[in-house]
Amino acid sequence: MAGTRVAVVTGSNKGIGFAIVRSLCKNFQGDVYLTAINPKLGQEAVKDLKDKEGLSAHFHQLDINDLQSIGNIRDFFKKKYGGIDVLINNAAIAFKVADTTPFVIQAEVTLKTNFFATRDVCNELLPLIKPGGRVVNVSSIASVNVLAKCSPELQKLFRSDSITEDELVKLMKKFVEDTKNGDHQEKGWPNSAYGVSKIGVTVLSRIQARLLNKKKKGDGILLNACCPGWVRTDMAGPKAPKSPDEGAETPVYLALLPPNADSPHGQFVKEKEVRKW
Repeated sequence: MAGTRVAVVTGSNKGIGFAIVRSLCKNFQGDVYLTAINPKLGQEAVKDLKDKEGLSAHFHQLDINDLQSIGNIRDFFKKKYGGIDVLINNAAIAFKVADTTPFVIQAEVTLKTNFFATRDVCNELLPLIKPGGRVVNVSSIASVNVLAKCSPELQKLFRSDSITEDELVKLMKKFVEDTKNGDHQEKGWPNSAYGVSKIGVTVLSRIQARLLNKKKKGDGILLNACCPGWVRTDMAGPKAPKSPDEGAETPVYLALLPPNADSPHGQFVKEKEVRKW
């Protein structure tokens, strides 16, 4: 199977992730893997694609909050395919606006999944990305909007072209710590755990792209963050203007950038266009 191309989408048994898998099944030349925490739900989603649309996807269990689960999927792709051609980090959570969970808990839980767990997946799977591979980290326009609400000092740090991954991790930890102390707004942070988590994803993507450039000029690998838009999902609610298939368009566009493309890379992309960070 080492000669077969392979794409994997995290958190993809429903919503935008499921729509991404559907589109890749139609447009990607190779095997497409749908992943989910719950094997039953994941296998049902794969069956749904087959029975209703005649599309062939594969399933592998993945819980991005479980290091053993990440290690299992890493070993699987390394052994079966010799690596990964397309990785789309889509898995994420968000508390509803009306949720009464204390903000300190929302902050810790949201960053644990959206930033730290996504980073864990990247740490384990980025070394498997084959030359010419594509990596898409699904972020949000919330990262841009909430960045504007950060203090000038934090904005400068998050926009820096030389910020390191260790420095970013310390900042994400500091946000959680400041919420525990009840003074996060006084320290220049916005009152949005989801937005801060997606700032982390966007900045992490910029850092990862820089690191790829230093390694054999990235071997032709292109890595970007993107915003799928406001999409009708369980997470975003029924009033959103976009369908899941419409939300999948930009992530899939980045995943299928042609072999000779050298950009975008290390960018934040919305509606298939690079946006200023």
